[in-house]
Amino acid sequence: MVALGLAVVLLLGARWLDRSQTTSAPAAAPVRVRAGPDARPKLVVDVAGAVRRPGLYRLVDGSRVADAIERAGGPTPKALLEALNLAAPLADGQQVLVPRRVMGGGVPTAGATTAGSAGPVSLSAATLEQLDTLPGVGPVTAQKILDYRTEHGAFRSVEELDAVPGIGPATVEELRELVVP
Repeated sequence: MVALGLAVVLLLGARWLDRSQTTSAPAAAPVRVRAGPDARPKLVVDVAGAVRRPGLYRLVDGSRVADAIERAGGPTPKALLEALNLAAPLADGQQVLVPRRVMGGGVPTAGATTAGSAGPVSLSAATLEQLDTLPGVGPVTAQKILDYRTEHGAFRSVEELDAVPGIGPATVEELRELVVP
């Protein structure tokens, strides 16, 4: 019985000593960890229109339009998601504008959004029909832009259009104010 009591006292004493050494030790300086090779860069997109929480959102590189809408709280009941390519890759600085259904349940046609009427066309999200509305871009060149986007990912700049076969510096200059990456 005395041996058991002595063992309990020794155990409690050892715990007390261990705690006092841990709490009295100086705090270590924070360790900065470098991003590993799997850390992907962030991009910032502006999500607007028929979403629950419009605003600026940081997403990992390689994110899609659907990811941006989800980060913004998802679409509202009046959102017209059929007008968007939800699988389109995002580019840094891009705006994702989720359109609202119009009164009477009408659905805008694919060509209804032109560069002049609804703001800049997103090179990283536009459909073939939307690209075809741009000056100097016909259906063949629009398809080349889509093929380039599929092969290289989202456009990082308007100047990158120069790498698309059939588009030269003059066309890039003509499109500069009408498109965004």
